[in-house]
This record gives sequence, C-alpha cells and structure tokens, in this order.
Amino acid sequence: MEQAVNWKPRYNPWLIAVVVALAAFMEVLDTSIANVALPHISGGLGASVDEGTWVLTTYLVANAIVLPISGWISSAVGRKRFFMICIVLFTACSLLCGFAPSLPILLAARALQGAGGGGMQPMAQAIMADSFPPEKRGLAFALFGVTTVVAPALGPTLGGWITDNYSWRWIFLINLPVGLLALGLVKQLVEDPPFLRRFKPGEMRFDTVGFSLLVLGIGALQIMLDKGQEDDWLGSHFIVCLAVITVVCLSALVPWEWRQKQPIIDVKLFRIFNFSSTSLIMFLAGAVAFASTILMPQFLQTLMGYTAQSSGLVVSIGAVFVMFTLPVAGVLTSKVPAKYIMLFGWLASAVGLYFSARMISLDIDFKTAAVIMTLQYSPVGFIFISATTASYYGVPQDRSDSVSGLSNFMRNMGSSVGTSVIQTILARRQQVHFSRLGDHLGAGDAGFTLNLQSAAHQIQGAGMGYASALVAAVARDYQMLVMQATALSYGDAYIFLAWGAAAMFLLSFFLKSNDPQNTTVHMGH
Repeated sequence: MEQAVNWKPRYNPWLIAVVVALAAFMEVLDTSIANVALPHISGGLGASVDEGTWVLTTYLVANAIVLPISGWISSAVGRKRFFMICIVLFTACSLLCGFAPSLPILLAARALQGAGGGGMQPMAQAIMADSFPPEKRGLAFALFGVTTVVAPALGPTLGGWITDNYSWRWIFLINLPVGLLALGLVKQLVEDPPFLRRFKPGEMRFDTVGFSLLVLGIGALQIMLDKGQEDDWLGSHFIVCLAVITVVCLSALVPWEWRQKQPIIDVKLFRIFNFSSTSLIMFLAGAVAFASTILMPQFLQTLMGYTAQSSGLVVSIGAVFVMFTLPVAGVLTSKVPAKYIMLFGWLASAVGLYFSARMISLDIDFKTAAVIMTLQYSPVGFIFISATTASYYGVPQDRSDSVSGLSNFMRNMGSSVGTSVIQTILARRQQVHFSRLGDHLGAGDAGFTLNLQSAAHQIQGAGMGYASALVAAVARDYQMLVMQATALSYGDAYIFLAWGAAAMFLLSFFLKSNDPQNTTVHMGH
C-alpha cells in the first residue's frame, strides 16, 4: 500500500505531460477546426449545408458518449492500453475522413473518430494527475489547459488557413503524423500506476441497460442542442421527441447506475461535495468560455465583413494571452488555495464580459475586437486550472480516471449547452431590438421621414428616379436596422454571460478551502 501511495513514474513527469498533452491537443483542436470548413466539405461531397452540419454533430455525439464511461473502460483494459487504442482509432479515422468519397462514409468515420477522441482528453488529464505529486498538479494542468482552452480558439484560424490554401481534406490528414508520433511516445514513456482500479478476471460485467440509457439520452441531448435553434426548439416535433428521450433516459440513468456494483458511470462520485461543485463549475466554465469564443468571430463575419481567417486571428490573440495566464495560474495553485484562484477568475470573467458588452458595436476596429476577446478570454485559465485541481480534492487515487472522464464530460456538455443557449439568446434579442428600433422608423416619425427624403435625394442625384431612389433609401435603412438590432443582441449575450460568471463567483465561496502544501488532502482516502 505504501508503495502505491509513493509511486512515481520512471520518466520525467514533464516529458510525460508534454506527450499526453500533444495527443489531447490534437483531439480538442479537431472539435473546432472543422467548423469553418463545413461549406467546403458540403460542396466537395455534393451535400447541402444542413447535411454538412452532421459532420460536427456525429463527432460530438460519439465524443459525449465515451467521455463519462472512460473511467470504466480504463478499469477494464488498463489506462495506457485504452489511451493507445483511442489514439490509434482517432488517427486511423482521421485518415479515413481525409479520403472519404461521400458524406455517409465521412459521417461514419467522424463518429468513430469522436469515440476515439472521447477517451483521449480524460486519460491525458488522469495521467498528468497521477504523474505529479498533488502540490504540483496545478502546473501540470496549466499544460493541459493549453489543450482545453487554447486549442478551441486556434482551431478556426488554422482550419480557415488550411481550407483557403489547400483542401478541406488536410484538416483531417494533418492528424496522421501527430497521432503516430504521440502513439510511439506514449508506448515508450507512459505506465499505469499500481493503485489504479482494475477488474479481476471474471469480475467484469458490462452494464447493458446503463450503456443503452446513456447512448440514447446523451445522443438525443447532443442532437437537440445542435439542431434546436435551427428547428425552432419546441416548435418542432423532432426536437420535442428528442427532449422526451433525453429526460426519460437520463432521469432513469442516475438511479440505475447508483444501484449497480459495477456502474458504467461512477455517479457516486457526486456524493463528494467538492467534486459535485467543481463539476457544476466545469459545466458553466465550458458554457461561458466556449460561448464567448464563438460570439466575436460570428459578429465579425456576419456584421463586419471579416473572413473566417481574419476573425479567427482575433480569437487567436486572446488565446496567446491565455497561454501567459495558464502558467501563472498553475504556479498559484501550489501557493494559494484553489478556491481563491477560482474566485479571482470568475470575478475577472464577469468584469471582462461586462465591458465587452459595453464596447461591442458596429464601429469597432480590429484592435478593439482583439481587446474585447482578451478581456473575456484571459480569466478562463484561472478558472479551468483551479477547478481541475480542486476536482481531485478528497477523491481516492484509484478513481482518478472516473474524475477525469466526468469533469471533461461536464465541460464538453457545458460547451454544447452554452453554444445553443447563446445562439437562442441572439435570435430572440435581435427580434426584441428590431421591434423597438422599428417603432421609431415609421411615417409618423418626423426625423425619420426627413432623413429618408434626404437620402432619397442623394441617391436621385446619381441618376435614379425619385420613386426608385426612395425605395433604395428604405432598403438601406432597413438593412441598417437589422444590423443595429443584431449588434445590440450581441451586447445582451455578453451581459447574460457576465451574470452567469457573477453567479459562479458566488457559488465558488462554498467550495472547501484546501491547503496547497498538504499533499494528503488532495488524495482522498
């Protein structure tokens, strides 16, 4: 027992951390790199844009199903073996995606790729957690934060550059050398600690009912989140059916898993207050971080005329600042209780999002957009590092794989929920602002009438008849009305996210305050 507690990896922990982070970075990057290439993929395979979006949905569904059960799978086959299987599956399916001759084959390959990727994030995090002593985990998670925070921000920029200069197929094919390198290094350097939970021969039982409930519930939820706004949510019978399946299956899943001797999802971890609290924080951190990441590029492309590559560059500038804050947060976790680092992160996030709402308008330039992105993105590292570190506090060592799987699952689902909610808020608030602004643009408004006539006379001076010039002036004003209403809706979205960050700031007060110098507290009993 003492040997298990005092176990150390044979190789330098930082070398191991870099290797597993490389594999995780490749996987996380792939979740966002394909976004900007969807029109090219659809066109190249003769599919509609709506059909092309399933390239993202199939990956996310398979990814979301594997994440929470990765702890059980690692107990069945071994962590290192499972990690290597995931790398092989992900890399092989990336190759298949790159050469896919049709959309159905691409979707099948993306689903398998997502399944392989679903085990890479939690296993990489768990390997880091066990390779470092508890008081140094924060520094290791700073490196892991590059994969979870920076990779999604760099994905659209890299994807846009590859698609514009080469072919959409290369966004998948570039995974081949990285995957092969990661596979070889993991085989050589990584080993399983002696304290990991393993099933004894003949002991393993596959929870068919639990797995079925998980697949149906999470699959329906992910599809509902991806297609909800597009299909007008509960106005669609398809979305209503998905909602019913989600509620029924996930409501039955928790009590079913609670009673199992070998649950496929370790739901009893949620009895640990710190783990359940940090899981909620991870969920909302994923929602706030990912939603704020997609808002600015979307604003710049739809309203300001930016290309995918140039708008992605704005996000990348924010990501560069995060890379400076991540090691700072990692160092602080070895000196300051994670609770206080998290409080600072949420407070800075709320303030940054509030000022983003005040600054965003149709008059912003590239520099201002980069400042906004930096304000809202820089605090994310403090939140993720402290929450990841705190999630292991009070949890037994042999359950670290389950902790990693569930915390990554909560973060990923938060990202999906945050994206869907923020897109719905944008659509609804645009309608509200359009209606309010439209009340001032009518024949009864003297100022509007005067401006309209003035604009019509200016257009008439270019050689157009007055009636046609008046129609053109109305069309121009209508376009400006839509753009102003849309811009105001983005400000509302940032305010909504700011309130969410403020709420999480208050929740963080209830976390237990650990002593970063006390190694036994982190490890549980």
